[in-house]
Order: sequence, then C-alpha cells, then structure tokens
Amino acid sequence: MVKYRTLDTPAGPFTVVVSNTHAVRAAGFTDDVGELLTLVHPGLRDDAEPADDVGPAAGAVRSYFDGDRAALDAVVVEQHSAGEFMRHAWQVMREIKPGFPVTYTEFARLSGRPAAIRAAAAACARNPVALFTPCHRVLRTDGSLGGYRWGLPVKRLLLDHEQAAG
Repeated sequence: MVKYRTLDTPAGPFTVVVSNTHAVRAAGFTDDVGELLTLVHPGLRDDAEPADDVGPAAGAVRSYFDGDRAALDAVVVEQHSAGEFMRHAWQVMREIKPGFPVTYTEFARLSGRPAAIRAAAAACARNPVALFTPCHRVLRTDGSLGGYRWGLPVKRLLLDHEQAAG
C-alpha cells in the first residue's frame, strides 16, 4: 500500500505518492492519484490510500514554494525504468540546479550520451516524479519551453519561481 496527499500550491494541486518508507514514487500537478499511479513502474505500483503523513515530501514542497529552492534535494525518490540510460538520466536530472536550466542537448551530454538527445527528452517525458526530479529544468536548444506533462504554464511558473528565488 502506498500513501498520497494532495497539496495546494501556486501552480495548482500537487499530489505526491510515497512508499511506506516515505520515498516518493510519483508526483505531479494534479489531484488525480489514479493518473499518477499509471506513471509508476509496475514493480512499484500498489493501491493508494490518502494520508496526512507522507513524510518529508509535503514539507519540502511547501518550503520550495516559500523560496527554499534546495528543499526538494534531500527527499528520497524511488524511480525505476527498464532502461539503464533512463535510470541514470533521472539521477543526473536531480543534479540540475534551480535557476540554471539546461537544454536537451546539454542534458544528454551530462547524462553521458551526447548524441542521445531523443533519449534525454524521453527521460523527461517519462519522469513520474515531477518537481523532485526536475524535468521542468530541461529546455529546447533555442531556449523555448518544449513540453511538460503538467502544462507549459506550470513549467513557466516553476522556472520563473526558481529564477526569482535565486
């Protein structure tokens, strides 16, 4: 059984799904926990129940939106993928600093496969742990936003928030 909680944020409802050890398995700007559970690797998927206590994740989200851009860094995430590159890319993504977005090309290079720009973009698109694994910090080569599962207005708000908090 996993637990979830939906928080009100400046970007809209944000739901976080955690394991019994409070590792974040899914997170996104939605109040539809079912939608989030479809993003979780089948080996980690479980029934979810609402809970007030989702460990440090809820406090970290609040602190982030209050201006502590590093608040999310210490929260443990549990992401699994069938591919080694995607697992590694998600780890690298967590190292992209707030206020310093990178392009998909740079993200591919940081992930150790400079020619794998499409694979880097796929890692962003398949990221089940929004905000904690900050795929919103990856932009197109021309600096435009590209895509974001939770909508470009949310991506813009997050990037602006991180820039302003710096």
